[in-house]
Amino acid sequence: MAGMDEASLVADLKASLHDAGSVFADDDSDFQRHLALAALDLGRKVPRILSSELALEADVAVYDAPSDLIRPVSHRWGAAAIRRRNPWDRGWPGRLPRLTAEGDAAEGRVLVLIPPPTADQITALGAALPYTYRAVHQVGDAEADTTVQPAHRGLLLLRAQAEAMKELAARNIAKPVQLRDGQGGAPKNGVPASLHAQLMDAFERGAA
Repeated sequence: MAGMDEASLVADLKASLHDAGSVFADDDSDFQRHLALAALDLGRKVPRILSSELALEADVAVYDAPSDLIRPVSHRWGAAAIRRRNPWDRGWPGRLPRLTAEGDAAEGRVLVLIPPPTADQITALGAALPYTYRAVHQVGDAEADTTVQPAHRGLLLLRAQAEAMKELAARNIAKPVQLRDGQGGAPKNGVPASLHAQLMDAFERGAA
């Protein structure tokens, strides 16, 4: 089975592009970028859902976010207590916080609980808040560090091909002397742009 490490994926991406691949950098950095962008976009169609938890502090709303977080999905803190009690019962936990993500100028993205948990809530429900979140896909140097499953290898390469065609189209627009093909008079960037659209259509269909 073909490998999921970056070197194996780069080799197959280069081979799939044939002569068009010669336009890109010899050090493979362009192909690595195509794969990285493809992995990021793959998360739209093949979500990567992970679990984590927050160590809660009373009246504290802002917490560190995982480095691979896209957005929180849900949390289960207090769910059992809500199911077992009514608002008029003793021990009703009150309004439970909603978990969101925000940007922070100093720390990047952070997780925010609105409203922050109270001391009474933490005493009743515990100081650990389990949650799930959508995480970014990545291509790693080693196969174990690549988060894309082998079943989606073809889809990843397809999206990377589309990224390469987009860059080829943009490159030719910046080189006006090469805009026209001497035989057909068609814009040279037209073929890569058309291929990009076709490849993206195939990606969207394949990931549906």
